[in-house]
Amino acid sequence: MVHVEELRSLPLFGELSAEQLAQLLALSTVVVIEPGIELFGEGEPADSWWALVDGAIELSRVVDREETVVGRMDVPGRWAGGFRAWDERGVYLATGRGKVAGRVLRLPAAALGELSRTWFPFGSHLISGLYHTARSIESTARHRQSLVALGTLAAGLAHQINNPAAAATRAIDELEDTFWGLTSSLGLLAGQEITAGEFAALDALRAELGTRPNVSDPLALSDLEGDLESWLADHAVEREWLVAPVLAAAGADLAWCERAAAVVRAPALGPGLEWVASTLSATALLAELKESTGRISELVATMKSYSQMDRAALQRVDVAAGIDSTLAMLAHKLGADVTVVRDYAAGVPAVEAYASELNQVWTNLIDNALDAMGGSGTLRLTVRAEEAVVAVAVTDTGKGMTPQVAERAFDAFYSTKDVGEGTGLGLDIARRVVVERHHGTITIDSRPGETSLHVRLPLRPTPEPSH
Repeated sequence: MVHVEELRSLPLFGELSAEQLAQLLALSTVVVIEPGIELFGEGEPADSWWALVDGAIELSRVVDREETVVGRMDVPGRWAGGFRAWDERGVYLATGRGKVAGRVLRLPAAALGELSRTWFPFGSHLISGLYHTARSIESTARHRQSLVALGTLAAGLAHQINNPAAAATRAIDELEDTFWGLTSSLGLLAGQEITAGEFAALDALRAELGTRPNVSDPLALSDLEGDLESWLADHAVEREWLVAPVLAAAGADLAWCERAAAVVRAPALGPGLEWVASTLSATALLAELKESTGRISELVATMKSYSQMDRAALQRVDVAAGIDSTLAMLAHKLGADVTVVRDYAAGVPAVEAYASELNQVWTNLIDNALDAMGGSGTLRLTVRAEEAVVAVAVTDTGKGMTPQVAERAFDAFYSTKDVGEGTGLGLDIARRVVVERHHGTITIDSRPGETSLHVRLPLRPTPEPSH
């Protein structure tokens, strides 16, 4: 049972007259809140308006096929639903379940619409227009920003994958030519009737090169190539211009060539040295191919870690690792003039969190910091363990925010960027992820030349109050 005076004490109904409150109560039903009992479901027609009298209702949505808590009605006078009072297609945006025993007023949406049109005709008309306009604008803007952000990240990832992929393709093409050179030199060696002992000795000399340091100095390498090419030409080795660079890069010198000439007869020396050069080239190309494909695998693993594919939504999260995977995703924006300082304390415990959502927060904060610096400056990322929380700071050396901008930075739909810029995730959404989803805090400390976004995450979600 709910009385008129009880409703009048709630700020939501404080301006209504006794007659209006009585009319409202006559059209409403008082529903007892029982913990765990579903009151309304996400996606169902929002044909009822729910106004909390006392107790608490938990709001949840299905995200990535898992139900996650997105909000809570725990202050008397808060309300949900009733959208069909103004929009015939309105649905509940979340599922409401009882959390703490209490009471909630349930009013049919049709009755709510009729009362609003009778009591506040002009206001009802404005609400209806605002509802349709805001939903349309928000949907279009968010969709466009999300597509732009996805395209930016995809382009950055494609750019990072392109280099190792191109290197792998080039190595495969060259490996094919090297393979034919290798088989050709073996055929020539067989035609010269090289003995098993001679071949074994040549192979030992080849293996010896694998223990020598590569010649890295360009001038020394060029001189060595010239000396080897002259020596090979003097010893009637064909295609000396192809063999000499490979031998020089592997560390072969004139003394090594003389030893090779001593163990392999003259007719077989040329094919023998071509075989050595081919095996060295094949080994180098295979190493390059391994490095390139390994880099691609690392990028794929980073993308998987960033998006948290194949993982439960709520999990134990290494915050520093999440920030590092985000940096890898944004590597295309880290120019040569941006210095990244990782200030990660040792022994920072994992937090229980929605990993993919946190990674989106790091993406937004780091992307904002890079934009603020305009391509040059220092990006400092700090991770510390404090009492029952993990503290993160993203600091840039940009021009900073004015007090007016900093004050409004967490407002919905507020942005200092032009259309199409940024990640499509405003600081208001970052605040919701940190504060409402993880029961943490996010604050701004900005001055010219130094702006820090401070995020504090509890190690575990805040326990719900008992009842």
